[in-house]
Amino acid sequence: MLIIPAIDLKDGHCVRLKQGEMDSATVFSVNPAEMAQKWLASGARRLHLVDLNGAFAGKPVNEAAIKAITDLLGDEIPVQLGGGIRDLDTIERYLDDGIRYVIIGSAAVKNPGFLHDACTAFPGRIIVGLDAKEGKVAVEGWSKVTKHDVIDLARRFEDYGVESVVYTDIGRDGMLSGVNIEATVRLAQALSIPVIASGGVTNLDDVRSLCAVAHEGIMGAITGRAIYEGTLDFAAAQTLADELCRMK
Repeated sequence: MLIIPAIDLKDGHCVRLKQGEMDSATVFSVNPAEMAQKWLASGARRLHLVDLNGAFAGKPVNEAAIKAITDLLGDEIPVQLGGGIRDLDTIERYLDDGIRYVIIGSAAVKNPGFLHDACTAFPGRIIVGLDAKEGKVAVEGWSKVTKHDVIDLARRFEDYGVESVVYTDIGRDGMLSGVNIEATVRLAQALSIPVIASGGVTNLDDVRSLCAVAHEGIMGAITGRAIYEGTLDFAAAQTLADELCRMK
């Protein structure tokens, strides 16, 4: 079970939002590359980046900050990135710059053909990001909730060849309210590809709860606000996850 630190990028800074609201941003660092180095030194084995401006603009915005992070990390750990990725050229550029996995979110829901083409062109490098509220997929920075059932859509995208699914319960993201374990497990049980949990990871109890169901196909959990505000010690969380998973 990987505990994956998130670095959300807004205007070149490392921030966190509450429930995807851009005007709720809290700045935690003006140097995201230094923050990436901090998590690497703390034992991170994967990093999660989001270009928040890009997600809203529909095109990359924080490329300079992203490149600074990949230049700093080199091949130390894999980096996954989402936000504003709408065409194959952008994916190719990011992969060339050192990003290991590209996450396609709203674009996958609104243009499934693009996701299919991306999986074909870059096998093993495409993750789909599905954000859901009460089982229905949300798009466009969570501003619109669709009629798509998250499990049905995930199964469809699994057939396309996505490497894994990042699943976010948008009612809990950035709220320090705990993980929606039940919904995450239901999704993981329905798929043969790994699920990465996101939204609501708050403390070591959440890590224990996730580790207890990791065998269902949950390979990791993304955490942001909790590790920046101190309700979760990242190094302790990864150590605990390693210990609990060894016991299974």
